[in-house]
Amino acid sequence: MYAFLNDQIRYPRLAKEKGTEGKVYLQFVVQPNGTLANIKVLRGLGDGCDEEAIRLVEQMPTWIPAEQEGRKVPLYYTLRVIFKLQR
Repeated sequence: MYAFLNDQIRYPRLAKEKGTEGKVYLQFVVQPNGTLANIKVLRGLGDGCDEEAIRLVEQMPTWIPAEQEGRKVPLYYTLRVIFKLQR
């Protein structure tokens, strides 16, 4: 998952210009079919970073769903996306 994020992330132009760095925390639901839904920002950075973090999650491939007692069930997941400028 983190390899996917590192390969796909596009640092927002405004965040680069302002030197914005930090973490965006997202929450979403992994559906029983492995798709991701109900993506929301729990703690954001602004300057386009929140939108970029959401875009990344929307682009992710299907996940392996959670199971409980042999049944596939929805699962809330919290993800941290780190924005760090290369120096």
